[in-house]
Amino acid sequence: MSAPTSTITAVTPEGPEVAAAPAKRRRLRFIANPKAATGLVVLAFFCLIAIIGPWVAPYDPSARSSDLIQPPSGKHWFGTTHLGQDIFSQVLVGTRGVMFVGLLAGLVATALSILIGVSAGFLGGAADDGLSALSNVFLVIPALPLIIIVASTIPSAGDLMVALVIGFTSWAWGARVLRAQTLSLRRRDYVEAARATGESTWRLITFEIMPNLTAIIASGFVGTVIFAVMSEITLAFIGISTISEWNWGTILFWAQSQQALAQGAWWWFVPAGLAIAVLGTALSLINFGIDEFVSPRLRSSGHTKVKTKDGHSVRMRVGFTPVLSSSREPVTPVVQRRAEEEVA
Repeated sequence: MSAPTSTITAVTPEGPEVAAAPAKRRRLRFIANPKAATGLVVLAFFCLIAIIGPWVAPYDPSARSSDLIQPPSGKHWFGTTHLGQDIFSQVLVGTRGVMFVGLLAGLVATALSILIGVSAGFLGGAADDGLSALSNVFLVIPALPLIIIVASTIPSAGDLMVALVIGFTSWAWGARVLRAQTLSLRRRDYVEAARATGESTWRLITFEIMPNLTAIIASGFVGTVIFAVMSEITLAFIGISTISEWNWGTILFWAQSQQALAQGAWWWFVPAGLAIAVLGTALSLINFGIDEFVSPRLRSSGHTKVKTKDGHSVRMRVGFTPVLSSSREPVTPVVQRRAEEEVA
């Protein structure tokens, strides 16, 4: 049963009564996304601090002074520790270690996932079986316990060793995702057309397959960076990695060991905690922006408009079919249900 067309008019993309607004092509659509733009700006800020932090720090982060456990002031912006060390300088200098481990581990894991995942999905056969078995082995290796063992066994293990261990143990999941996506792409018409023209295997992978995997690769890289940053901070916080090199986890380690919370020295752990939260939020926003850039449903949600014959505009949204009444007012599901009951 349906309501009379004179009472309710369905808005569809077809028919003479509806004119779809022309879509405007926007350049740099990913950067135009507010979430991605915000995340990239914050990430760029932390990268800048990682580069210039040790140069612009007002004090030596390990230097002691007579200002013991002082709250934030004009002299010490983030306060001081129990030894009179400047916390603001520690946060600035510690940014470099966190960003170095996160970005290097992300690059290593991403490179391995591309090499193994795309090769397994495109080549198939025995190569696929062997590389898939290798991925399954690394998929069940617990990364954090292995990092703890390596860091505790090698006393001189620094940020480079931690980043490499994280990178070499975090590529398996990304490789599985890339393999599955490559399997669905390798038999597409444009790939078969390029193969028929005599293109070599590496050109097919590089110019036909890889451009369609860019968003998935970027998302995997961001996820690995988040995991690497949290692993580095966790190792420093529990005292596994060396405490002679400053990072945000080292600041939290000393604050916890000296009972900063019990002493009311909130400035000792809040700045480092906020820095971790802001960096994690920035990386998550970039990941959300990538998801919206890849998915047409998320990208077009709330941005597509249709125009009826009488000039009334309706904004299309995911999961809803806009319906207009003769009085130009949108008909809600309750009103539509009542109209159908009246007709019945």
